[in-house]
Amino acid sequence: MDFKRIFIIIAACISLTVSSLVPRAAAEGAAISFKQKEYNFGMVDEKGGGVSHEFEFTNTGDAPLVIISATASCGCTRPTYPTEPIAPGKTGVIKVTYLPEGRPGEFVRMVKVRTNADNAKKINLKITGSVKK
Repeated sequence: MDFKRIFIIIAACISLTVSSLVPRAAAEGAAISFKQKEYNFGMVDEKGGGVSHEFEFTNTGDAPLVIISATASCGCTRPTYPTEPIAPGKTGVIKVTYLPEGRPGEFVRMVKVRTNADNAKKINLKITGSVKK
């Protein structure tokens, strides 16, 4: 073997040994975990006003979690969400209100949530129920 090949082999061995000894930094990023992603209101009265449910979530990552947007599938459903970043380990809620007036019968509505979370950039929350006259 010539000197150049021996040098390359030794350099590669040293590089592999050193890289295995240096601790690797954990991947940083926000992560989101919901207690539930679906909620059934059951039977609601058409004239009783809006009904609301709060979807609780936790930032299970190691970086601040940002809810970029929460948009409903129709104007009868109104989501509200935190606009400030959620620190790692902290919780927050996305409140979804359904307005039943003039909408008798069963309903299924989706709320699309966009986040900066590494594990879920887009999440769908679902509400269901039945409106009685």
